[in-house]
Amino acid sequence: MDASLIVTIGMLGSGIALLIGLVWIGIRNRDDVDPLQKRLAELSDLEEMPKSLEELEMSLSRSDRILMPIFETLAKFVMSYTPENQIEMIRKKLERAGKTDTDPVAFFGQRVFLTIVLGGAAFFFFFIYADWPTFRATLAVLAGTALGFYLPIMQLSSQIERRQKQIQRELPDALDLLTICVEAGLGFDTAMGKVYEKWDNEISNAFGRILQEIQLGKLRREALRDMAERLDVPDFTTFAAAIIQADQLGVSIGKILRVQSDQMRIKRRQRAQEKAQQAPVKMMIPMVFLIFPSIWIVLMGPALLILIETGTLGGI
Repeated sequence: MDASLIVTIGMLGSGIALLIGLVWIGIRNRDDVDPLQKRLAELSDLEEMPKSLEELEMSLSRSDRILMPIFETLAKFVMSYTPENQIEMIRKKLERAGKTDTDPVAFFGQRVFLTIVLGGAAFFFFFIYADWPTFRATLAVLAGTALGFYLPIMQLSSQIERRQKQIQRELPDALDLLTICVEAGLGFDTAMGKVYEKWDNEISNAFGRILQEIQLGKLRREALRDMAERLDVPDFTTFAAAIIQADQLGVSIGKILRVQSDQMRIKRRQRAQEKAQQAPVKMMIPMVFLIFPSIWIVLMGPALLILIETGTLGGI
């Protein structure tokens, strides 16, 4: 084994260890529990409260006192070399995917980790184990590296698309409930609270976050506009724009909700009809390549066997 290969293996191992630490930080940071409440709960179990900062630090586990500061320093180092626009883009994508508790630094760490792992695995397999030609092995390593680099983004985009479709399906029913509550005499904010209490899905969570922002002092139109930007669902954007316009012009929100509810149900019906019309075209490929060959084998198979046994087919 030459020196260059040893250096490569050493660098690869160091990179993997570093990125495992970054991923570990990301997983730890995904805890939904408030860190302050969690720490207070831990301290409440102690028989004696720490009297100084040193005692408080010594009450932590060894990994929290030694390993976590090292990994946090390395994470900040990676963050310093990451473009700010990339961080902001990833943060928006994480919000659209519903992962508001995931740190963009941890996402970048996972991305680089997969890049090194898949690239290193491809290097060892194609260069050392399979002993491919240099050009083909290099292409395979580049393909594995690119797969590791783009796989988290592809997975995140898939989660965003799935969440947007779910919100699009749930929005008409939520608007129906909002309309009923407002027409029954409740305020719009109270009606959103009812939706948040009755359901546990993506659209109800969105309404719950809007209410939290309003309670923290944000204007309703700003909270709706920000939520529409975070979700990036055209139907919700239309709904938010209609509510904002009604609020500014003094129009009855109940009438606006009734119109929006009818339009959303019509759009949902039209999307269902469109998918039904696309079904025959989508069924053509499996029918031609899977069903029809099986039918021909079942129908013509026995006849072909008889012809082969009698020698008729061989004489043709």
